[in-house]
Amino acid sequence: MSAPVAGARAIAGDIAAGRTSAVDVCRAALDRIARVNPSLNAFNLVTAERALVRAADIDRRRAANAPLGPLAGVPLAVKDNLCVRGMRTTASSRILDTFVPPYDATVIAKLEQAGAVIVGKTNCDEFAMGSSNENSAYGPVRNPWAADRTPGGSSGGSAAAVAAACVPLALGSDTGGSIRQPAAFCGVTGLKPTYGRVSRYGLLAFASSLDQIGPITRNVEDAALALQVLAGPDPMDSTAAQEAVPDFTKALDGHARGVRIGVPRAFVSDGVDGSVLASFDAALDALRAAGATLVDIDLPHAKYAIPVYYLVCTAEASSNLARYDGVKYGYRSPDASKGLKAMYSRTRDEGFGAEVKRRIMLGTYVLSAGYYDAFYLKAQQVRTLLRQDYDRAFESVDVVVMPTSPTPPFRLGEKTDDPLQMYLADIFTVSVNLVGLPGISVPCGIVEQPRPGGVDRLPIGMQFVGRMFDEATILRVADAFERTTEWSRQEPC
Repeated sequence: MSAPVAGARAIAGDIAAGRTSAVDVCRAALDRIARVNPSLNAFNLVTAERALVRAADIDRRRAANAPLGPLAGVPLAVKDNLCVRGMRTTASSRILDTFVPPYDATVIAKLEQAGAVIVGKTNCDEFAMGSSNENSAYGPVRNPWAADRTPGGSSGGSAAAVAAACVPLALGSDTGGSIRQPAAFCGVTGLKPTYGRVSRYGLLAFASSLDQIGPITRNVEDAALALQVLAGPDPMDSTAAQEAVPDFTKALDGHARGVRIGVPRAFVSDGVDGSVLASFDAALDALRAAGATLVDIDLPHAKYAIPVYYLVCTAEASSNLARYDGVKYGYRSPDASKGLKAMYSRTRDEGFGAEVKRRIMLGTYVLSAGYYDAFYLKAQQVRTLLRQDYDRAFESVDVVVMPTSPTPPFRLGEKTDDPLQMYLADIFTVSVNLVGLPGISVPCGIVEQPRPGGVDRLPIGMQFVGRMFDEATILRVADAFERTTEWSRQEPC
């Protein structure tokens, strides 16, 4: 599976300088997808013809000395819950199996304006609801590091596509860790921006107060470059912030001197796999060697983040997914002869998978009369306490660090019969969404686990969390760690 991987910035630079062509780069990406996707199932759709046309146009622009964008010719994979005009967009759900959007998501328009070339749509958990990519209507994605392991979710297809050297850049969405956790499981970099930093227009909504779009890349430099393109206000999204967008790439100075990093030791020591803790402790030593100061902090309400998250996100999912009823677009049950109510019921029963139905029912319950105050309102109150915990922490530190996941990549099927254990896989990521902060996951170790006939090498991830709209600092620290260690240069065998 291993292959030399060029980053997005390097590819764009080579194309701009004429050292290679956008068409050649595009063909190489498409050839790679054709070779590895049958075993990974990372792509729901490959758009070879469209991609080659765009790549040829970029080559013509370069030949004519026309201005090129910062991502000119870079192959891009897009999570299948982001709308691309004229391109089937399913959210990996049967209910949207034939849906073709008539418009582009804002992030798609920005990336294409920057010169990126979309090569396909990536598999994901249905409507981004899951932590293992096993909830897709089109089958699970397999981890490039070990085919019987999950790549994480819900952006598992995007993370696997980057890890398997199909593309140097992919888009994901993160509602409770769905960029960072698969990035950790696949040994790549995943950035969840501050809520509002990137427009959500054109994202098929799961939980509107939590969803955020971000990049998955081979390295921190490419994540900074991608965020530079993606960030900014958008009149099509009322939640998109008006905050000024700095030059994120200029923050990458190669060191972490003077940065105070908070370590919530009590929180990260409970229920965490020993191999993850060992990698995390070694990573803390590397951060100290890079010039950072480590400070013990407390996040007393973080242990409540999972129940709070699964009350808030399911309530919002119940509302957002009410639109899929078989009336205006998407799947409609062929057995619709028994009246409107029966058509609604059959369409949703046949079109949605088990996990989506579970979350819709839970969300409808917590919003119902008599239970709203006890569940949803209480969850919002604890959400405020979580925010106050982070506010207090950031009075004494610049960045908070913790493992991305409490375990290495687990086996496919290992947790599917126990939803609560599956939900706990996101214990370190969900609080960041609940309070709207930016977070980035980077590789921090490799654990070896025996299997029949050999040994699996499995990646471990670590995440940095920053103040609102301070992506520059977490990018700087992540970049310094990346340069100090070898983990980001490890590749699947």
